Amino acid sequence: MKQGPEERAVEQINVLDELLCERDGLLTVMDRIVALHGTARLIRATIGVDSGFVADLDGPDRAVVRWMSGTRTDLMQGLTVPVGQGIGGRAMALGRAVRVSDYVSSHEITHHFDAQVRGEGIGAMIAVPVFGKSRPVAVAYAAMRTATDFGDTAVQRMEDIAQQAATALRIAGAAEAKATGAVTAERQRMQNALHDSVGALLFSIGVQVRDLHHAIHDNPVLKTRLSRLESDISAASSALRESLLALSDTTPERALPVELAQCTRSFEARTGVSARFVELGQVAPMDAERTALLLAVVREGLLNIEKHARPHSVIVSLGPCDGGVQLVVADDGAGAMTEEASGTGMGVRSLAERAARVAGRVSLVRDDDGGCTLRAWLPDPR
Repeated sequence: MKQGPEERAVEQINVLDELLCERDGLLTVMDRIVALHGTARLIRATIGVDSGFVADLDGPDRAVVRWMSGTRTDLMQGLTVPVGQGIGGRAMALGRAVRVSDYVSSHEITHHFDAQVRGEGIGAMIAVPVFGKSRPVAVAYAAMRTATDFGDTAVQRMEDIAQQAATALRIAGAAEAKATGAVTAERQRMQNALHDSVGALLFSIGVQVRDLHHAIHDNPVLKTRLSRLESDISAASSALRESLLALSDTTPERALPVELAQCTRSFEARTGVSARFVELGQVAPMDAERTALLLAVVREGLLNIEKHARPHSVIVSLGPCDGGVQLVVADDGAGAMTEEASGTGMGVRSLAERAARVAGRVSLVRDDDGGCTLRAWLPDPR
């Protein structure tokens, strides 16, 4: 039977929706933080439990709960779980799923975290380790607010989710390694260029000055000036060595998007608040002053959000705008960023003054829904 225009339109919309879902899934696994946060939500949606949360290892023998979905309090946020303690620690120690029908009365686990579990109102729980190669790299939890028996089906679903999380983490790790490799390659290129050009030139000049210095015996004025020049060359060589060393420790200007993404990931890992970095278009490389200013803006904005905003989500975006580049830090919180200097000593006013020196601007806008938007715009360098 031949399809009419309406049926074809519906089919095309369905296909588009499927493609968008696949795209969202790919984006999720490209970022470690997003992957683990998504795992907490997936636990609730797949198993039908009251809450799901995920802890990742920040050392060889302990995990920290960072991502939660469906919790009533913040008691579990940032909870450090050593190997062997509680249900998650036992799952890490055994390398397999552990389930209890009532956490606080169970004899199978230690009770170091009963206060947090009671405060959250948790009854039954499952904990499953997420493996990276042959060792746990995270722990996935499912929890009910009542005492109940989790069946084998629920355990199997949790193990499937843990396997999906492990795959996502491997992909995210590969993506991060690629980005890091690109930054490292650029640093190495700059180091080699400086060493081969400026370094070689300074060495050549230094050799010639020293030869002249040794050849002149009867001209004290020229000899003094040559000594001063030799000292200046030595100082320039030292400055070059410091620059080459700094390139091995800091990110070059061309890696600004990588730095902004790292700041955003660190904020989410620290706070548990959903945060994304979005690159809206290719931005031309900037000099050190402009790069440092934009990094200061995003750090100041995220710090103020962490202290005052109490948001559910944060977006950091970077892209070309009106003949320049625009950086935006936006949240949907109930608090407010402060215009005065904050914990970093920068403050919006100070950042605005720095931006004005390069013909740019920084502004803070309080949105109608209670959130705040911090914007920085800098003109393209001429």
